[in-house]
Amino acid sequence: MSTPGFPFPPGTDEDTPFFVISVAAQLSGLHAQTLRSYDRLGLVSPGRTSGGGRRYSMRDIVLLREVQRLSQEDGVNLAGIKRIIDLENQVDALRGRLAEVTQELANALAAADHAAASVHKTYRRDLVPLRHETALVVWKPQPRK
Repeated sequence: MSTPGFPFPPGTDEDTPFFVISVAAQLSGLHAQTLRSYDRLGLVSPGRTSGGGRRYSMRDIVLLREVQRLSQEDGVNLAGIKRIIDLENQVDALRGRLAEVTQELANALAAADHAAASVHKTYRRDLVPLRHETALVVWKPQPRK
């Protein structure tokens, strides 16, 4: 789920919680009581102020719209929606970890290539003379006396 083009104030992004519940309800097209219910069910977890008030981020608004779409258009119940959200979060986390491991592997391969190249540069080519001729040697053992 991506956030729509929204001009974020300096120092904030789509995860910065700054919408009060009434604005979040308006932006998501849901009733404020529905947002409270979704919070209790763990479908959306808005930030909290020091006084306990909910503050929703743009990512929360997008998620609320997705919950509404899944419920109304696809007929998915809230337990199913929670499972879908959890699985999408897990997939996102796994994609992030895969990207990290892929980068670690690329770094390790580059380091190994560099180390191998360094070793190859230290070889002394004058230690083993190369002859470009071929010869056939036949071995005939001597009989024992």
